[in-house]
Amino acid sequence: MIKKKSGWTIYHYILIFLIMVLLYSYIAIFIKSYFEGESLSFIEGLYFVIISMTTVGYGDVFMTSPVGLVFSMVVCLSGVIIIFALLFPFVFMPLFEKQLRGELPTRAPTKLENHVIICGYNKIVESLVNELEDHTMSYIVVDNDDKQIRSLLKDGIECVFGDPGEEKVLEVAGVCRARLLIANKSDEKNASIILTAKEICNIEVLAIVNNKGNSDYLKYAGADRVISPKSLLGSFIGRKAIEPLTDRVINSTAFMDDLEIAEFPIYPGSSLLRKSLKQSRIRELTGANVVGIWKGGELSLNPMSYDVIKRNSILLVVGDKEQLRKFKRLTH
Repeated sequence: MIKKKSGWTIYHYILIFLIMVLLYSYIAIFIKSYFEGESLSFIEGLYFVIISMTTVGYGDVFMTSPVGLVFSMVVCLSGVIIIFALLFPFVFMPLFEKQLRGELPTRAPTKLENHVIICGYNKIVESLVNELEDHTMSYIVVDNDDKQIRSLLKDGIECVFGDPGEEKVLEVAGVCRARLLIANKSDEKNASIILTAKEICNIEVLAIVNNKGNSDYLKYAGADRVISPKSLLGSFIGRKAIEPLTDRVINSTAFMDDLEIAEFPIYPGSSLLRKSLKQSRIRELTGANVVGIWKGGELSLNPMSYDVIKRNSILLVVGDKEQLRKFKRLTH
């Protein structure tokens, strides 16, 4: 388990401050009595230390001996350092920021189950979120970037503010009720997320790796699947760059003994544009059959003859290699 490192809290600073005030008070009483020949009660000594440390300095209680003057300067400098240099930036400001962040969600809805947990939000998972919404799959984003969380809340996206590498944060995100966890932070942080998630429960984990060379390490950490967007994007761009320049059908899938099925985007200038399937005479010209058409992000199987082929249409076509090659020429 990855444990949270302990740190200084406001109680530690208050304790040190009180000890220092009491110690300085007794030193002030001693200096006033031994070096200046005057008695000073504990209340007076305490009063002297506090007005010196807070730089108020009314002047009614003060030191006159060289040792007393040096001690007075030490007390004043100590007060400035503790109150203004330590308490404000390291105690009061973090508390103020924590108060502001208290508005951010720190727990997933209890009704959320069989959902996808996305650890880390960026442009890579933006499309994924859209796909999940299109398929009405529930999900939740976990991130420790408060600005990102506020932006997601404005867009109506379910999210939890916190470090996804911490056990408590994953538990409040419903990790044991989820169907999948996606680790989408840095490779080092992803390893921490995977180890923590796998220790809580046996959830399926998909890791998005930045450096493909770290894929094996994430698998050793417990990732069930590791994908590299850069590698996938490179392969996709390569296929798309080659596809319009060749008659060879790329990424077709064997359908029967001699038949294959493939998707074909319609390129600008294609003779098929703005024609219905009947007007395009695809069967007569190529011998291939159109068995599906993507329209507005939805796949329509067994399309009608009056369906019009548009710029953003993608046709699902069945035929042998030669028939698909002939059809591809029509899409250019």
